[in-house]
Amino acid sequence: MNKKIAVVGAGNVGASCAMYLAEANMADIVLLDIVEGIPQGKGLDLTQAGSVRGYNAIVKGSNKFSEMKGADIVIVTAGLPRKPGMTREELLNINAGIVRDVASAAVKQSPDTALIIFANPMDAMCHVTLETTGLPKARVIGQGGMLDSSRYRTFIAW
Repeated sequence: MNKKIAVVGAGNVGASCAMYLAEANMADIVLLDIVEGIPQGKGLDLTQAGSVRGYNAIVKGSNKFSEMKGADIVIVTAGLPRKPGMTREELLNINAGIVRDVASAAVKQSPDTALIIFANPMDAMCHVTLETTGLPKARVIGQGGMLDSSRYRTFIAW
């Protein structure tokens, strides 16, 4: 495959995103996370599933931001979930630091990339990404509307 998508964060959202991308055969994928062994194992599992699931995308797991080099798209799912008793402001401050690091690395490794933000709180993390990278607004995309629409459709169906 010629296209490359980096997914930063190998938790449930990031791993699911990598799986959906692989099954769509859109691009080869780099799955990144700071926890040693997690992205490597998930990447290997997803690559090996291709022969059964009918795709040939390669999913490479790594702990190195340098693996984002040349990515057409970087999807940011990294960040902590909100814990009981944690305020939205506390979550924002923690995740803003993570997103700043990821966005800076993404633009350094792939200056022409577009960033899709799934980190919470998503709207604020899009602003953090814009301020950190200086990218035009058209290259920083948030997925809050899609998530809300999906939830709404599910609740209606129920």
